[in-house]
Amino acid sequence: MNADAPAISGMSVVKLARGVRLHEDPIRGQPVLLAPERAMALDDIAVAIVQALDGKRSLDQIADDFAAKFDAPAAEIAGDVRAFVEELANRRLLEIVA
Repeated sequence: MNADAPAISGMSVVKLARGVRLHEDPIRGQPVLLAPERAMALDDIAVAIVQALDGKRSLDQIADDFAAKFDAPAAEIAGDVRAFVEELANRRLLEIVA
């Protein structure tokens, strides 16, 4: 984890940083996360996580919602969500709300 990145936990409430947005790349035909002077290609799972980062729900709440929706183990989903969000935080693509 980047030493400058804030600590992320299941209680963290995050949203995309200012200037960061989800965009469909028409050339590659896939979704990308656009930030000033950089882009990050996303798969379907990453897109679902990014769309869920509404700045209102904690990461644990998001993981619980996914677990119910996809009938999957909540602990496994929570770990995957936190790992992806930590990567976004390391790249300074997120704001921590609470």
